[in-house]
Amino acid sequence: METPPVLVDTRGRVGLITLNRPRQLNALSDALMDALGAALLAFDADPGIGAIVIAGGPKAFAAGADISAMADWSYMDVYQGEFITRNWETIRRVRKPVLAAVAGLALGGGCELALACDIVVAAESARFGLPEVKLAMLPGAGGTQRLPRAIGKAKAMDMCLSARQLDAAEADRWGLVSRVVPDEALLDATLALAAEIAAYSLPALMAIKESVNRAWESSLSEGIAYERRALYARFASADAHEGMQAFLAKRRPQFSHR
Repeated sequence: METPPVLVDTRGRVGLITLNRPRQLNALSDALMDALGAALLAFDADPGIGAIVIAGGPKAFAAGADISAMADWSYMDVYQGEFITRNWETIRRVRKPVLAAVAGLALGGGCELALACDIVVAAESARFGLPEVKLAMLPGAGGTQRLPRAIGKAKAMDMCLSARQLDAAEADRWGLVSRVVPDEALLDATLALAAEIAAYSLPALMAIKESVNRAWESSLSEGIAYERRALYARFASADAHEGMQAFLAKRRPQFSHR
């Protein structure tokens, strides 16, 4: 039986997707990205899931795209096949919070996948890099766009032009990751964070994610206007009223995710 490229599990209100090509250091093949996209959309549509975790293995979150598959492609192959656009960009359609649990190598497409997540929890062994220049290529799954927004132009240029790799501590200082934990605690810490997030009102989580992403993609004035509309919409939410009433009554809120 063929080994599935991703493994899917649920932990309470958290959906867990594990990249499953350990012999290839989780190289991101077309089949893997199809399966990852399908799993993300399935969890996004599941009302019982409030947050999603993408994990790799102890040696590699993902060591990049599958070069063995790409080596002989032509321009028309990638153009007509909508390479990256067709399945790598599925994560942009996910409205629920997505967390990456990164240990070992997160290089090329693996680094770009982590950048596309909302929160990146890094093990102390994690290493991040965009080495495409070594192949006379460039990061093409959002690396040249998301990385400068995350760490600034000068540092992004350094990583992209020199293929510099960052260890977990550097990635944390530069703002590429959200937090760093010991390797042995990575999955448990990420799942615990995801469970904490998933316990909040799902519509509020979705509104926060949309508003923060708008800050990345628009001017300050447009982002502020979007945030204000999202805030006003909270007053139509049963959960927002429950949260405020619970606060006043000094009790735990019982969110209905409505």
